[in-house]
Amino acid sequence: MSLPYEVDVAIIGAGAAGLGAAHALENSGLSTIVLEARDRVGGRAHTIMATPAILFDVGCGWLHSADKNSFVKIAERLNFEIDKTRPPWREQGSHIGFPPQERAEFIAALDAFYARTEIAEEDHHDTAASLYLEAGNRWNPMIDALSTYINGCELDQVSTHDSNAYEDTEINWRVRKGYGALIATYGAPCPVALSCEVTLIDHSGKHVRLETSRGTLSAGKVIVTVPTNLIADEAIRFHPALPAKFDAARGLPLGLADKVMLALDRPDALPKDGNLRGATMRTAMGSFHLRPFGQPCIEGYFGGRFARELEDAGDGALAAQSIDEIVALLGSDFRRKLKPLSESRWAHDPFARGSYSHALPSHAGDRAVLAAPVDGRLFFAGEATSPNFFSTAHGARDSGERAAGEVLASLTTK
Repeated sequence: MSLPYEVDVAIIGAGAAGLGAAHALENSGLSTIVLEARDRVGGRAHTIMATPAILFDVGCGWLHSADKNSFVKIAERLNFEIDKTRPPWREQGSHIGFPPQERAEFIAALDAFYARTEIAEEDHHDTAASLYLEAGNRWNPMIDALSTYINGCELDQVSTHDSNAYEDTEINWRVRKGYGALIATYGAPCPVALSCEVTLIDHSGKHVRLETSRGTLSAGKVIVTVPTNLIADEAIRFHPALPAKFDAARGLPLGLADKVMLALDRPDALPKDGNLRGATMRTAMGSFHLRPFGQPCIEGYFGGRFARELEDAGDGALAAQSIDEIVALLGSDFRRKLKPLSESRWAHDPFARGSYSHALPSHAGDRAVLAAPVDGRLFFAGEATSPNFFSTAHGARDSGERAAGEVLASLTTK
């Protein structure tokens, strides 16, 4: 849509948070526009068809805590089929590379680690989760690897208090046509200006002035939903500056979790919705979802420092590493059965610069700081502002709805 000269509410970012805010303001009587730097809506949610037969959620793919996930009812309303197949994360597609006894030992060590971090909540000191690994435990590198998939970083960067605040009901479903496709459809009715990068938020005057790549506009209220790394890097400048927001964003950096999609020739040799991972003593390793939705493919996951190294190595490095690991587990015959299709590169995405937020040790309180309104005119949303569902799409959407409510409340209290 064209860029108006003036609006009541400008929303920066058409990810789940921005779209949630736009929907919440739909019948408010306020003029609203969503300013999106990309040429599409969805943000870190994006579904592509890697082939006509293989769907790939390049970003978020799971309806986490599905019994409390607001996108479940949205999916039902928009006629998106929900797949309730149990996630394969604690299972193994075959005993190759990870015998049942060793897997049971790993799960026991993992559960014991989580139990120790929960007890640590009684300690008022917000320390690194890595301090609660059992000294000398052979499974510590794999527990750390699991953190790179869950948090996007290793445990030495994870706040124990923040980790314990995350609400996981352990009910995880999927959207058959893609989570990114669902969010794009959810955003279709919203007033969005695409390819509109905001570079300055000037709140020094009576109205907030926004400088964008498509021109300048004035707004009475602004909802900022961009990822924390963009705020921390000052990709969007505030005038006057907001040092408390910069500090909070730096305490809530985006970790990195990347995905790669490989086509699989003769897929019937592997189980549908299986899991494959070697029992290695390395944190730098991938985890593989075999034949998601029964598709002829393998989806690989990499996180943390190792994912960043692979991104920095260039296009194709994630796929090459995946194929090497799969071949090491399943045999050399699989090298000719696997074909790279697509991979994410969220750290190199200029409008994300990472995957999802984690609080650094001693920074669990920064989520509330980042979420707090400024002068009744600037409001903040996004998954990083969610106290209990951070790092999720529904946490982002709900935060946008919360920020929209704050906008409306600010108008009634004048």
